Amino acid sequence: MGCVVAGLALGLGSAQAQDDTKVNTPPTTETRSNAAVPDATTTAPAETQTNVSFSIVHPAQRAAWQQHLTVGPGDVLNLGLYGQPEFTLTEVSIPSDGRLNYLEARDVLTTGLTIDELRAKFDEELAKFRRAPHTIITPVAFRSKRYYMLGKVMTKGVYVLDRPITVLEAIARAHGLENGLVDRNVIDLADFQRSFLVRGGKRFPLNFEKLFQDGDLAQNIPIEPGDYIYFPSTVIKEVYVVGEVRLPGAVSYHPSTTIMAAISARGGYTDRAYKARVLVVRGSINHPETFAVDTHAILDAKAPDFKLQPRDIIYVNSRPFIRVEELADLATTAFIQSLITSWVGVDIVKPINQ
Repeated sequence: MGCVVAGLALGLGSAQAQDDTKVNTPPTTETRSNAAVPDATTTAPAETQTNVSFSIVHPAQRAAWQQHLTVGPGDVLNLGLYGQPEFTLTEVSIPSDGRLNYLEARDVLTTGLTIDELRAKFDEELAKFRRAPHTIITPVAFRSKRYYMLGKVMTKGVYVLDRPITVLEAIARAHGLENGLVDRNVIDLADFQRSFLVRGGKRFPLNFEKLFQDGDLAQNIPIEPGDYIYFPSTVIKEVYVVGEVRLPGAVSYHPSTTIMAAISARGGYTDRAYKARVLVVRGSINHPETFAVDTHAILDAKAPDFKLQPRDIIYVNSRPFIRVEELADLATTAFIQSLITSWVGVDIVKPINQ
C-alpha cells in the first residue's frame, strides 16, 4: 500500500491543469473537440461516492453483492447434520459446474444461492429420505468472486475477492504500478488517460486521472466481482483499429502512420464497413477529441491521408452516422473489449489469492 500512497502523493504534488489541445485536420475531415460522449467518467455516481478513504471502513459502504453474498464454484464449505457429527464433511470445494453432493442430496445447484438458501435447499432434498433434517453449512473460504488486474501493474492476473477492497487496495495487492527510468527520472508507465474499469461488460464511470493526479478519493470505489482494471502503457506507441475491419487490434505507430495504413495493417475493411466516415478518437477516454475522416475521398486521391498520433483509436462503423458524438462511446467500448480479449486470452492463467 505504501507505493500506492506515495504515488498518489506525488500525483497530488505535480497535478496541474492542462488545456485541451486542438489538432489541425485536412479539409475533408470533420473535427469535434471533447466530444459529448456520456461524461460519467468525470465523476462517479452518487451511490459510489460514500468512500472517501483508502479502505472500506463502514458497512454502509458495502455493495449489494456483499450484502447478499452468494456462493459459487471455488468456494469451500463445511457440511453436517445437526445432532449427527458422524455425517460431517469438512472443506468441501464447490466444483466448476456449481453442483454439490451431500448424503442423499445429489447434484444440488449452489451457484447464486446464499448460505441460508443453500441450507434450505439441502434440507428439502434430504427430507425425501430423512425425517426433519437440519443441515449445517459453515463457509470456510469464498473464492468464487474474482476481479482482474491488467496492463502496467507489477503482478497481473486474476485476484480472489475474498474481502471488501477498493481500487487503491486492489492496486496495492498487485504490488503497485510499473515505473521506469527516463533521463534519470522515474516515471509512471501507466497511462491514466486511457486507464479504465469494466463492470458488467461496460466501461464504468471511474476517472483514474482524478484519482491519481488530483487525489480525488471519491473515485476510489469498491471493487465488485468480475471487474477488469486495465492500465495501458505510456511507452509503447500504438494505434488501435476496431470495428468493421478483418483483424481488429493494435498497430505499431511511426511518425508516418496514416489512417489508411493502419486499416490495411489490420486486414482492411469487412464487407459491412461504412467507409465514407471513419471515426478517429484521440486523447483521454474521459474527454476524447474525435474526427470523422472520409476515407473514400482519400482512396480517390481527392484528399490527403489522415496522419495519426500515438494511441489513436480508429473505429469503422457498419452504417452511416450524422454526429460523431454518437459513435465515440461505441469506439471506446470496442477498444476496451479488444484490449480485454487480448489480455485475458494471453496473460491470465491462474487465480492469485492474496
